[in-house]
Amino acid sequence: MGQQICTVCCGTKRLIEIACPPTCVYLTTAQRHPAAMVKRQQEQDLAVLLGALGRLSEPQLQLFFVIHAFISRFKPDGLRLTDADVADAVGALATSFETAGRGVLYEAAASSPAGEALRRELKAYLAKLAGEGSGSRFEREVSAVLRGIERGASHAAAGIGDGPANYLALVSRILQERPPDAGQAGSRIILP
Repeated sequence: MGQQICTVCCGTKRLIEIACPPTCVYLTTAQRHPAAMVKRQQEQDLAVLLGALGRLSEPQLQLFFVIHAFISRFKPDGLRLTDADVADAVGALATSFETAGRGVLYEAAASSPAGEALRRELKAYLAKLAGEGSGSRFEREVSAVLRGIERGASHAAAGIGDGPANYLALVSRILQERPPDAGQAGSRIILP
Protein backbone atom coordinates (compact mmCIF):
# COMPACT_ATOMS: atom_id res chain seq x y z
CA MET A 1 0.00 0.00 0.00
CA GLY A 2 3.09 2.18 0.15
CA GLN A 3 2.64 2.93 3.86
CA GLN A 4 3.64 1.39 7.18
CA ILE A 5 1.11 -0.53 9.25
CA CYS A 6 1.59 -2.60 12.37
CA THR A 7 2.16 -6.35 12.09
CA VAL A 8 -1.03 -7.17 13.99
CA CYS A 9 -3.14 -5.17 11.51
CA CYS A 10 -1.29 -6.77 8.60
CA GLY A 11 -1.87 -10.27 9.94
CA THR A 12 -5.48 -9.93 11.05
CA LYS A 13 -7.01 -7.48 8.56
CA ARG A 14 -5.29 -8.55 5.35
CA LEU A 15 -7.87 -9.01 2.56
CA ILE A 16 -10.66 -8.35 5.06
CA GLU A 17 -10.32 -4.66 5.79
CA ILE A 18 -7.16 -3.93 3.82
CA ALA A 19 -7.27 -4.24 0.03
CA CYS A 20 -3.78 -5.71 -0.32
CA PRO A 21 -2.23 -5.49 -3.77
CA PRO A 22 -1.26 -8.89 -5.22
CA THR A 23 2.37 -7.72 -5.32
CA CYS A 24 2.61 -7.42 -1.51
CA VAL A 25 5.43 -9.68 -0.30
CA TYR A 26 3.73 -10.20 3.09
CA LEU A 27 0.52 -11.35 1.39
CA THR A 28 2.29 -13.81 -0.91
CA THR A 29 4.34 -15.20 1.98
CA ALA A 30 1.21 -15.67 4.09
CA GLN A 31 -0.54 -17.45 1.22
CA ARG A 32 2.42 -19.76 0.68
CA HIS A 33 2.80 -20.52 4.40
CA PRO A 34 -0.63 -20.37 6.04
CA ALA A 35 -1.06 -20.45 9.80
CA ALA A 36 -1.54 -23.86 11.41
CA MET A 37 -5.22 -23.15 12.06
CA VAL A 38 -5.82 -22.29 8.40
CA LYS A 39 -3.90 -25.39 7.32
CA ARG A 40 -6.02 -27.63 9.58
CA GLN A 41 -9.22 -26.03 8.19
CA GLN A 42 -8.06 -26.66 4.62
CA GLU A 43 -7.24 -30.30 5.37
CA GLN A 44 -10.60 -30.76 7.09
CA ASP A 45 -12.44 -29.11 4.18
CA LEU A 46 -10.63 -31.30 1.67
CA ALA A 47 -11.50 -34.47 3.61
CA VAL A 48 -15.19 -33.47 3.72
CA LEU A 49 -15.22 -32.60 0.02
CA LEU A 50 -13.50 -35.81 -1.06
CA GLY A 51 -15.96 -37.77 1.08
CA ALA A 52 -18.85 -36.14 -0.78
CA LEU A 53 -17.31 -36.63 -4.22
CA GLY A 54 -16.54 -40.30 -3.80
CA ARG A 55 -13.93 -42.04 -5.92
CA LEU A 56 -12.90 -39.90 -8.88
CA SER A 57 -10.00 -40.40 -11.27
CA GLU A 58 -7.32 -37.75 -11.78
CA PRO A 59 -8.97 -36.39 -14.98
CA GLN A 60 -12.31 -36.30 -13.17
CA LEU A 61 -10.78 -34.35 -10.27
CA GLN A 62 -9.33 -31.86 -12.74
CA LEU A 63 -12.75 -31.56 -14.35
CA PHE A 64 -14.27 -31.02 -10.89
CA PHE A 65 -12.00 -28.03 -10.23
CA VAL A 66 -12.63 -26.60 -13.71
CA ILE A 67 -16.39 -26.86 -13.16
CA HIS A 68 -16.16 -25.28 -9.72
CA ALA A 69 -14.03 -22.44 -11.00
CA PHE A 70 -16.89 -21.76 -13.44
CA ILE A 71 -19.53 -22.06 -10.70
CA SER A 72 -17.63 -19.68 -8.41
CA ARG A 73 -17.59 -17.01 -11.15
CA PHE A 74 -21.27 -17.52 -12.05
CA LYS A 75 -23.48 -14.67 -10.88
CA PRO A 76 -27.17 -15.07 -11.78
CA ASP A 77 -28.92 -11.79 -12.56
CA GLY A 78 -30.57 -10.51 -9.40
CA LEU A 79 -30.49 -13.94 -7.73
CA ARG A 80 -28.38 -15.45 -4.98
CA LEU A 81 -26.86 -18.83 -5.78
CA THR A 82 -27.32 -21.37 -2.98
CA ASP A 83 -26.16 -24.93 -2.46
CA ALA A 84 -29.66 -26.16 -3.37
CA ASP A 85 -29.48 -24.28 -6.70
CA VAL A 86 -26.11 -25.86 -7.48
CA ALA A 87 -27.38 -29.35 -6.56
CA ASP A 88 -30.50 -28.80 -8.68
CA ALA A 89 -28.54 -27.52 -11.71
CA VAL A 90 -25.79 -30.15 -11.74
CA GLY A 91 -28.30 -32.94 -11.03
CA ALA A 92 -30.42 -31.94 -14.03
CA LEU A 93 -27.33 -31.63 -16.21
CA ALA A 94 -26.03 -35.03 -15.08
CA THR A 95 -29.40 -36.58 -15.94
CA SER A 96 -29.21 -35.07 -19.42
CA PHE A 97 -25.69 -36.44 -19.96
CA GLU A 98 -26.64 -39.89 -18.62
CA THR A 99 -29.67 -40.22 -20.87
CA ALA A 100 -27.66 -38.99 -23.87
CA GLY A 101 -25.11 -41.72 -23.11
CA ARG A 102 -27.92 -44.28 -23.47
CA GLY A 103 -28.98 -42.80 -26.79
CA VAL A 104 -31.99 -40.85 -25.51
CA LEU A 105 -31.99 -37.10 -26.01
CA TYR A 106 -33.69 -35.66 -22.96
CA GLU A 107 -32.94 -32.31 -21.41
CA ALA A 108 -33.80 -32.16 -17.72
CA ALA A 109 -34.44 -28.69 -16.32
CA ALA A 110 -33.60 -27.33 -12.89
CA SER A 111 -36.54 -26.33 -10.73
CA SER A 112 -35.22 -23.02 -9.35
CA PRO A 113 -34.58 -19.91 -11.50
CA ALA A 114 -30.96 -19.58 -10.30
CA GLY A 115 -30.42 -23.31 -10.78
CA GLU A 116 -31.82 -23.22 -14.32
CA ALA A 117 -29.65 -20.24 -15.23
CA LEU A 118 -26.59 -22.10 -13.91
CA ARG A 119 -27.59 -25.28 -15.75
CA ARG A 120 -27.88 -23.48 -19.09
CA GLU A 121 -24.58 -21.60 -18.69
CA LEU A 122 -22.72 -24.67 -17.42
CA LYS A 123 -24.07 -26.80 -20.27
CA ALA A 124 -22.78 -24.28 -22.83
CA TYR A 125 -19.43 -24.08 -21.03
CA LEU A 126 -19.04 -27.87 -20.95
CA ALA A 127 -19.97 -28.13 -24.64
CA LYS A 128 -17.24 -25.62 -25.44
CA LEU A 129 -14.81 -27.47 -23.16
CA ALA A 130 -15.59 -30.83 -24.77
CA GLY A 131 -15.25 -29.60 -28.33
CA GLU A 132 -16.62 -31.24 -31.45
CA GLY A 133 -17.39 -34.96 -31.36
CA SER A 134 -16.42 -35.46 -27.72
CA GLY A 135 -18.52 -38.61 -27.46
CA SER A 136 -19.93 -40.68 -24.67
CA ARG A 137 -16.66 -40.98 -22.71
CA PHE A 138 -16.71 -37.26 -21.93
CA GLU A 139 -20.40 -37.52 -20.99
CA ARG A 140 -19.65 -40.38 -18.55
CA GLU A 141 -16.74 -38.48 -16.99
CA VAL A 142 -18.78 -35.29 -16.61
CA SER A 143 -21.79 -37.20 -15.24
CA ALA A 144 -19.67 -38.78 -12.49
CA VAL A 145 -18.24 -35.38 -11.53
CA LEU A 146 -21.65 -33.67 -11.61
CA ARG A 147 -23.17 -36.39 -9.41
CA GLY A 148 -20.35 -35.87 -6.90
CA ILE A 149 -21.00 -32.12 -6.88
CA GLU A 150 -24.70 -32.83 -6.47
CA ARG A 151 -24.02 -35.03 -3.39
CA GLY A 152 -21.87 -32.33 -1.84
CA ALA A 153 -24.18 -29.43 -2.64
CA SER A 154 -27.22 -31.33 -1.35
CA HIS A 155 -25.29 -31.83 1.92
CA ALA A 156 -25.36 -35.62 1.62
CA ALA A 157 -21.86 -35.81 3.11
CA ALA A 158 -21.14 -35.44 6.81
CA GLY A 159 -19.40 -32.26 7.88
CA ILE A 160 -20.81 -29.86 5.29
CA GLY A 161 -23.47 -28.47 7.60
CA ASP A 162 -26.93 -27.30 6.66
CA GLY A 163 -26.55 -23.59 5.86
CA PRO A 164 -27.79 -22.32 2.48
CA ALA A 165 -24.27 -21.84 1.11
CA ASN A 166 -22.04 -24.06 3.28
CA TYR A 167 -20.92 -26.21 0.36
CA LEU A 168 -20.11 -23.19 -1.81
CA ALA A 169 -18.15 -21.65 1.07
CA LEU A 170 -16.26 -24.92 1.60
CA VAL A 171 -15.27 -25.12 -2.07
CA SER A 172 -14.26 -21.44 -2.06
CA ARG A 173 -11.96 -22.08 0.88
CA ILE A 174 -10.40 -25.04 -0.93
CA LEU A 175 -9.94 -23.05 -4.14
CA GLN A 176 -8.50 -20.26 -1.94
CA GLU A 177 -10.45 -17.49 -3.60
CA ARG A 178 -10.23 -13.91 -2.43
CA PRO A 179 -13.31 -12.60 -0.69
CA PRO A 180 -15.76 -10.89 -3.09
CA ASP A 181 -14.96 -7.26 -3.80
CA ALA A 182 -11.76 -7.40 -1.71
CA GLY A 183 -9.78 -5.71 -4.45
CA GLN A 184 -12.36 -2.97 -4.96
CA ALA A 185 -12.80 -1.69 -1.44
CA GLY A 186 -10.30 0.80 -0.13
CA SER A 187 -8.47 0.34 3.12
CA ARG A 188 -10.50 1.22 6.19
CA ILE A 189 -7.54 1.30 8.56
CA ILE A 190 -6.49 4.70 9.80
CA LEU A 191 -2.74 5.03 9.97
CA PRO A 192 -1.08 7.27 12.57
